[in-house]
Amino acid sequence: MLCLRQVCLFTLRHYQARTLSSDLLLSQINSCTHEDEVFSLVGRNKARLSEKHVGIALNMLWQLQKKRPLLLRTSDYIRNHSQFLTLCILAENKVEHMEDEAIVDTLYSILRLNVEDHDSLAEVLVAEAWKRLERQVLLSLPALSKFALCLYKQRRHFSPVIGKVAHIVDTKLDSIQDIRILSVLMISISDVISQSFRDRLLHKAEQLLEEKNEVHFNYAKRILHFLQNVKLRYHPLLEKCNKIFLKSASRLDIHSISLIFGLYEQLGFDNAELRLVAKQLLSETIDDYDDPETFVKLFFTLGPMAGSKVRERLLVTAVRMAEEFSSHQVLVILKTMQKMKCKNSHLIKKMASVLHKHLDSYHVLQLVKLTQYLVVLRCHNLELFAKLKMLLFGFLKSSVIPADTAAIIRVLAMLPSFQVEEIIINKAAAVLPQCRLHHLNCIATALVKWNHYDQLHSQNSSELCVKLLQKLNDCGFQRLQKANNLNLLLEELTHVNGEWFEEVLNEETTATCQRLIDQITWANVLQLSFFLIKTNHRCPSLLDRIASVTVENIDKIHPFEIYFILFLFSALNYDPPANEEFFESCIQHLTSNLSCFETHHLVLLGHVLAVAGYFPSVLITRIFNVSFLSKLDAQLEVLPDTLKQRVLSRLMKLNRAVCLECPEFHIPWFHERYCQRVFCNSSSRINPLRQHVYRMLTEILGGSHYARISVLTPYYYEIDFECVLDENKKPLSYMAQNIPLDDVEGIHLRHYIKDEGRKALPPGAQRIALEFLDSKAFSKNLRHLKGESALKKRHLEMLGYRVVQIPHFEWNSMVLSTKGEQLEYLRKHLYGIQ
Repeated sequence: MLCLRQVCLFTLRHYQARTLSSDLLLSQINSCTHEDEVFSLVGRNKARLSEKHVGIALNMLWQLQKKRPLLLRTSDYIRNHSQFLTLCILAENKVEHMEDEAIVDTLYSILRLNVEDHDSLAEVLVAEAWKRLERQVLLSLPALSKFALCLYKQRRHFSPVIGKVAHIVDTKLDSIQDIRILSVLMISISDVISQSFRDRLLHKAEQLLEEKNEVHFNYAKRILHFLQNVKLRYHPLLEKCNKIFLKSASRLDIHSISLIFGLYEQLGFDNAELRLVAKQLLSETIDDYDDPETFVKLFFTLGPMAGSKVRERLLVTAVRMAEEFSSHQVLVILKTMQKMKCKNSHLIKKMASVLHKHLDSYHVLQLVKLTQYLVVLRCHNLELFAKLKMLLFGFLKSSVIPADTAAIIRVLAMLPSFQVEEIIINKAAAVLPQCRLHHLNCIATALVKWNHYDQLHSQNSSELCVKLLQKLNDCGFQRLQKANNLNLLLEELTHVNGEWFEEVLNEETTATCQRLIDQITWANVLQLSFFLIKTNHRCPSLLDRIASVTVENIDKIHPFEIYFILFLFSALNYDPPANEEFFESCIQHLTSNLSCFETHHLVLLGHVLAVAGYFPSVLITRIFNVSFLSKLDAQLEVLPDTLKQRVLSRLMKLNRAVCLECPEFHIPWFHERYCQRVFCNSSSRINPLRQHVYRMLTEILGGSHYARISVLTPYYYEIDFECVLDENKKPLSYMAQNIPLDDVEGIHLRHYIKDEGRKALPPGAQRIALEFLDSKAFSKNLRHLKGESALKKRHLEMLGYRVVQIPHFEWNSMVLSTKGEQLEYLRKHLYGIQ
């Protein structure tokens, strides 16, 4: 009995001593201030290290690294240390005894220390965590999000274990109240979720962002990543994230700003206010970015919106740093130069010379983009293009992916002096049955170009090309005829454009959309509207369906999407059956949500409504306000030049429309100087048709002093011809100097009526505006006048004109094949003879 007692006491003392020693060791590990201290403790206590010690030690190594700036971290030193290998082996052997969350912490720590994704310890930790999830072990939400992030960093985007995590998130979604946790989970499971689950995640994120007053901008960046992963431009979330970025502007560095702008670009979203803030921040610190990585991010972000002085500094620095750029950085510089429409020959030559050492490191789609950038920038380095051609050919021969094959063929057609070989035609023929519409369009565009410019290598190639085009047409028709899902079809049509599609597949595509008309919902009316805008197609059944679906679901459709739907109806000048209800519902929804629009978007919206004949007072008074216009001026400075010019033009047209149609608003006409500058910087070339018609008019009227050509009216409408008839339909002579017939042969300045004053006409006299309407004035498939041309007619009539519009399809018809028939046609329209 005494012996037994002694044994028990010895055992108890040994256990207590070991526990005390173990606790002391944990305390020592947690007190370390340098990695070498951790390794020293590990080396002296190998035999005594438990699974807890190992996990804490690995975590401490990461925590110590985390405290250092990125450039001062020593991950390589840690991974190559002998005691780190010891820790990894011990962790691998003890993994089954680790606590659930310790497994996740250990996995996270080693991945942050840049251990390879498929390192044996990483594999063992993932397998053990997966096993426990399958056994219904409940990880806390923070641990689950950390585990999901580890899987995402290992690129296990489609693995079954990610599916298991997604299932858990699905069941626990309502209990998640932390946007940080949710944003990590959203990114991690984005590749394995259904559309309905995606929508639940979006709404949950919206809810949490609304509930929290302060949200860190990193969480908003993650939400943008999620939207990019699921390829969805979801405006409510984008706007909320943008507000977070604006609130956090002072804390944003070049890395965050360039990342945000890159994600915005991919999502097709932009915000002028954030651009303005970023421009100011970056312009003030431009000298701080003196290493290639940060400079390239600066160039990408600031270049497209920089003023001339800053732009020049960026270009000079890019030339100086060119030799230091990585292959990826060269791509970013060239892409940004294309956006900037930069024609700096010195930088283009420098980038071309640097490219030679990087060419072999690019994968196929990077080479395709690179070639496109160089062609658009008008690079003249034939040696570089020869190398690109050789590399692209190599990829084409081995390519088995239809999208890659189509992209290579499309970009080969861009190369200067390119001679087509049969291998290209044969390769294209082999992938046609697997091609989507966009890929067919790429191949067709290349073939049409080669055939048009006689770049086919032989007669045999020419014959093969013609046969291939016919086969390509057949494949396009078959794909459309087999289409049974409107959403998938609209997704394919997003990037389809060009002559081949318009001439061959446009009608069939519209017919297919009509066949699937019952599948039009509030969720796809925007994509369908985009397609009809792009194709300029006036299809009453589809337009009526879009209008009815929009009215029925007006509260589900974002106001910015309503703008594009209205743009479709306004541009095509189409009135749906319940026209008033449709426009009033849309306008009510828009005017209740004007805060969703940026200043320049409100101008575009106002113009679209004006073309349709609507002038909501709340919108008009908001736009024509000094503070609004001042804000617009500031934001125009950071918009792409094309968009800037479009906004300025639309503001002028809206100003004109309000002055003419809504005098009760008392809005002054303040675009006189703008219009003078626009017209002074351009010249009116009198084309042969106008010369021909002018001579006919003078013949009908009895002399050149009875007609004017290329006249600018008050409010700066340009009309082709003007004349005045008295009450007896007799022409009245202009008293001022007229344009001689001899001067009509080339370029001349337009004749502005205000130059000599707009004289009152005798009683009963009529001022006549004769307008020739080309194909742009009509919808593609029906001879129906589009909105802008109808608006011009309406305004000219308000200015006192009788407007005579001559459609191109009537003038060029066989009925008017002789001069006599044309004279009679003009005479009847001029004198209003039925």
